[in-house]
Parts: sequence; structure tokens; C-alpha cells
Amino acid sequence: MPASRGRTSGRGMGDTVNESPAQRNLVDINVATVEELSTLVGVGRSRAEAIVETRNSLGGFTSIEDLSLAPGVGTNLIEANRQILTVSAPAQSSQVNARKTNTRNSSDNASAQPTPSTTPVISSSSDNATEDQQNDSGSSSSNEWGACRLRQRRSTSRINPLPVGKSPSLRQTRSSDSIIQSPSPLPTTPTSSTPTAPAIDASNVSLKEGSPTSENEDVVRPGATKRKSESTVEMSAEVATEKKTCRRSEGVDSSSSSVYCHVHRNPIPSKDNPPPGFCQWLHTFQYWSNAERLCAIDQLIELCEPTQVRHMMAVIEPQFQRDFISLLPKELALYVLSFLTPRDLTRAAQTCRCWRVLAEDNLLWREKCREAGIDDVRDTLNKRRLRGSSQHSSLSCGLSSPTGSSQSTAPIITPSPWKATYMRHRNIELNWRVRPVPQPRVLKGHDDHVITCLQFCGNRIVSGSDDNTLKVWSATTGKCMRTLQGHTGGVWSSQMQGNIIVSGSTDRTLKVWNAESGQCLHTLYGHTSTVRCMHLHGNKVVSGSRDATLRVWDVETGECLHVLVGHVAAVRCVQYDGRLVVSGAYDYTVKVWDPEREECLHTLQGHTNRVYSLQFDGIHVVSGSLDTSIRVWDAETGACKHTLMGHQSLTSGMELRNNILVSGNADSTVKVWDIISGKCLQTLSGANKHQSAVTCLQFNNKFVITSSDDGTVKLWDVKTGEFIRNLVSLDSGGSGGVVWRIRADETRLVCAVGSRNGTEETKLLVLDFDIESK
Repeated sequence: MPASRGRTSGRGMGDTVNESPAQRNLVDINVATVEELSTLVGVGRSRAEAIVETRNSLGGFTSIEDLSLAPGVGTNLIEANRQILTVSAPAQSSQVNARKTNTRNSSDNASAQPTPSTTPVISSSSDNATEDQQNDSGSSSSNEWGACRLRQRRSTSRINPLPVGKSPSLRQTRSSDSIIQSPSPLPTTPTSSTPTAPAIDASNVSLKEGSPTSENEDVVRPGATKRKSESTVEMSAEVATEKKTCRRSEGVDSSSSSVYCHVHRNPIPSKDNPPPGFCQWLHTFQYWSNAERLCAIDQLIELCEPTQVRHMMAVIEPQFQRDFISLLPKELALYVLSFLTPRDLTRAAQTCRCWRVLAEDNLLWREKCREAGIDDVRDTLNKRRLRGSSQHSSLSCGLSSPTGSSQSTAPIITPSPWKATYMRHRNIELNWRVRPVPQPRVLKGHDDHVITCLQFCGNRIVSGSDDNTLKVWSATTGKCMRTLQGHTGGVWSSQMQGNIIVSGSTDRTLKVWNAESGQCLHTLYGHTSTVRCMHLHGNKVVSGSRDATLRVWDVETGECLHVLVGHVAAVRCVQYDGRLVVSGAYDYTVKVWDPEREECLHTLQGHTNRVYSLQFDGIHVVSGSLDTSIRVWDAETGACKHTLMGHQSLTSGMELRNNILVSGNADSTVKVWDIISGKCLQTLSGANKHQSAVTCLQFNNKFVITSSDDGTVKLWDVKTGEFIRNLVSLDSGGSGGVVWRIRADETRLVCAVGSRNGTEETKLLVLDFDIESK
């Protein structure tokens, strides 16, 4: 404590105390007896005896905190008694203890050792322990070790250089090459009951002016042999400061007493070879309460260096690491993994074999495909079977093993077909979005005529032109497989299903073709004007003509089954779902028909101009008109449910999937609608919008693809409405180049390109985004 240090500062170890702490109602822990210590709060006689035993083994306490070195004494106990505790210099307290002990045992001692005040014992450089410490070393090794460690820490920060002009002590005159040496045995008189006074280091005895011991004289202990290295060597004060000493008190200058720490322990302690006192320290820690343990751990961490803290982390961290996925039942583990994204699942599969097996679960990936809108795995399975059969045949031919050879019994991880499907779709999506646009395959054959209609299904492309022909192309090779000739007028509409192609022409006829052979199966006569639109469903096709009628045909027999009469102007668009026929005409109306009874069920009135586009899903009828509006009708009741306003011109094309409608307009914008709520979800415009009328569009659950008179084909995100990039950009765009029609599936895009002024060749562009084809 600061008060104690203030009273002892400047005194030598041999000075007497002028004012007793007891007179101030204070307890001096270096002087107090067992009875005095036992009166402290929470101490008791057993702890008091332990304090006195520790004090004797250490040769005295240097501060109140040294009480914690005594067994059973903690920080809480010290703080509870701090106000009445004090500490004097260790040498002083040792003298008082020695006097008290001599007084109590005077009747039993035949001869007593002289006190340090009359006969100081000066230890050599290797003698740092008193005779009491040597006698009690077996019972207090833990306290000695802890005290010495504490003193070493203090000595490195508190040691002060010896002022120039002071006479160095014997320990300062020693050479600097042996800081810690084994102690030399002291000549003692063996007695059984006489207590021995603690030895005093020569460095702790003040060398006053006029002392008979001069700077060049050797100071030796009585009866001890003078060491050769201590004969006549002088050392400067700077060398003395480099010595690592354990000071007996705080705030004592260079002339006050100090001793060397001599701790003999193994240089590399281990679990089987612990340092001295380790077991007792561990035993004490074991019987502490939880709060005391936590307090001790906090203090221990504060005393540790960074390397020791890192060692703690390396030991503790693995205790909290558990592979819970492998420990769970398979059903629970799969349930946990189902919350991961497909990207995270593929990463988890690289962790270990157990995770790989779980991450390849087919049902897990089927659910991921369902979330992504992928519902067909057959195409991937067929391709895998083809690859597997070819690989198997090559392996069976070249890697046949001899009979009796050992076979590996490790289970083979079979990749999930649903995972393969998802990965393929993901790669294709990346090809559409970010990877370089593939070089288009160019299909030429209609010369400089206009491509009026375009069909694309599987590996077959069918284009119709005003040159009176249709051409069938291979989407893989780009070659024209056959040309369908027979019409005497331009082809303006077509439909394809399987190997059947149906075309309508300005020659007022429909023709049914075999796509494989190119043969014309039937020529359907009946319309009295251009066949402008048609829709094929099953083995029936419904055609609409400028003669204001609709006809239902059997494509297998070529027979006209029904004639639907009711419109008073040209029929421009028609839809057929196998049960009802819906038609839009230039008479501003939309009609719903029952073809079997040739009856008009509903006439949907509301548009104020020609109807150009139509969509029908069996429940809703959606019509687009030149009056800039789009109307949503109920097919059963004929009621108008919503009028979608927002476009500024003719709605040239529409597509409906579930409740999502995408409409393209001559005002160069594209809009995404929800036909249930009637709200516009997105408007595809902005800085990257088309610069001219939108001619055609296609969309799925990820993208919207649009073409325009400006000679570009653009890709948009259907959910956010953001522009992704241009897929096609004609050099003649803006000066006559036009993309008339587009058709797309999951992996390929077909564009019908040309111009109205001869600036661009008429051709088809085929872009393939299938990763496997590359």
C-alpha cells in the first residue's frame, strides 16, 4: 500500500520501526501473529497459519497482494480487509518475527543464533535462500515458485540503476555471466528447536560513509569460502541494472536489499513433468466456486502473452466444432440442407463424403427444380443414358479385368438426375445472361422477300414468305431440308404440330403438309378471301379469313367440319383450346364460339377500334386493339374484368402464361401485367428501350425477348423489368433493317430478319445457348 511504502522508503533493512502499526489499529502482515491474523474478516485460524507459513517460506511479503500466494486466500478476502492491512519491509519484519520467536522459545533453546541486527549474514551470488527456506523447502515449494515468478515480474519493471558514486555491493561486483546459480551450503549449527534468523543479502545492507568496508575490499560470509570470481572484480552501476533480481519490497532504492530467484525446475514442463507447485495450484483451483474460477481465468488471461492466448484458442475451439449434419438422422439432415440455395448445396458437397452423399439426394434436387420452375428431367436423362452407354462400351472394350481380380467395395456416389437437370438449366441461363452471345447461324433461302410467318419446334424451323413458299430448316445444321411449294399466293399464316404443317395463303386456301417428306396432304378450299390467321389443336385447325368467317377443319381428312359466321369484318386473330373458339376482328368485337353447335356464345364489346391480337387460356380472354387498350374478359360469362391502360398505340403482340401477360406495342414499349389484379407489374423501357415499334415477343419465367423495327433483339428480366443486353443488333438497324418475327425455346432463338428498302438480306438467324452443344 502507498502508506506503507511511504513509511519504509529511505530506510535500510536493518532500521527499526519508530511507529508500530498496532498503535494505528492496523495489522502488519509481515509482523502479525497467527492470533492477530485470525481476527481478520473471513480468515480464521487455518488460513492465518497458512499465511504465517507462506510468509516464513518467502522471507516476508513485499505487498498486500502477496497474501494471495497463501493457500485459501483470494482476492475477495484481501479486498474485505484492505483498509486495516499494512506491510513493512521484509527484513524488518523478519527481525521482529525472530525476536518474538526467540522470546517464546527461550526456555527451550540452549543457544540461539545471533539476530541479523547484530550479526548480518551476507550471502554469496548463489545463495538466495535463508536457512528457514532451506529447511521448509519441501513443504512450501509451490509458494516459493509462485513468489519467485511474481518477483521476477516486478524486478524487470521496478529495478533502478545504482546511482553513480555509491559503493557497489558484493552481488554487484560479480561477473555478468552467471545470473542464476546453484546455492552454496551455509555453515550452520544444527539445532532442533532454535529458530534461525533469515540471512541478509549483502546488497540489502546499506554501505554508509565511513564504513570499514571499502570499495575494493571483499565482503565474505563468516565460515564461507571466498569465490574466485568475487575477489577483485569491480562492476559499474549499468551492469548491475541488467541483473534480474526479485526485490523484497517496493519503492526501495538500489542500496536496499534484494535477492536472486533460484527456481530449479525442468526447462520444458509437460503434463507428465509439471513445474513445481503445479499440482497444488490445480488442486486449489478445483475446490474454488464457479465465480472464483471465472475470476481466476480472467486474471490469468490478462497475464498471458499473445502466443499463450493463441494456444488457448487452438485448444478450446475444436471443442465447439461438431459435424452436426453427419450426426443427425438422414431425414433431419436433408431437411436442414433443404434450406440451402443450390449454390450452397454444391459447395457443401465438397466438404466430405457424408455431405456429398446427402447433397446428391434426388428428392432434394427435385424440390430445387420445382422452386426454379423446372418440371421435366427426361431430356437430361436421355442425354445421360447416351453418354453412359458410350462410355460403358468403351470401358468394357479397353478395361476388362482378369477373372478373380479384387474389386473396390467403396459405394459409388450416383449423381442425382434432378441435380444434373438443374445445373444444365443454370448454365443455359448464364449463357443467356452474361456469357458471350454465340455466333449466329445464318439461314438464307427466301431471297429478298418478306418472311411473314415463323414456326419453331424441336429441331425443325418452318418459315413462310410472300414468295408463295414455305421452307423447312434444320435448327442444328442450318440447312434447308425441303421447300414446300404449291400455293399460288403469298403465305401469311402457318401452324406446326409434330410432322404436320398447315399453311394459309392469299390464294384463299389452306394446305396440309408432311414435314418429313414435304408432300402436300390436303388442300382445303372454302374461304373466299385471304386466310389471315389459324390455330391448330390436335387434329383440328380453325382458320380466320378476310371474308369475316371462321372454318373448322379436320387435318387428317381435309374435311370442313364447321363454319362460324357472325363477324362483319375481317377476322384478324383466332384461338382454339379444343372446346371453345375465340376470334377477334376488324369490327371491334371479340366473339366466343361453340364450334360443335356453330353458335356464338358471347360477343365481347368494348373496344373502339380494330382487334389485332388475342390470347385465350380456357378461362380468360385477353384482346389487344388499335384503341391502345387491352381488355381481360371472362370466357364463361363474357364480362369484362379489367381494362389495361398504359400503351400509346397498337398492341402488336401478346403472350399469356398463367396469370402473367406480356404485351408489345407500336409505341416501342413492352409491359408486364397481372391479369388477375389488372396491375402493370413492369414497363420494359428506359435508356435501353427499343427505338421503334415492337414487332414480336417471347417470354418464360426468367426472360422476355423482344424484337423491333429498329433491327435489335433485346433480353429483359421478366421479374425486375431490367434490361440485360442486346442479343441481335443489325448493322442496318435504324436505316431499314428489321427483325420481323422471333421464336425461342429454352436453348435457342430464331429471328426472321430483312428490310423494306433492300438494306438488309432476308434471312434467319439461329442462336444456340445450350452449354452441352458447345
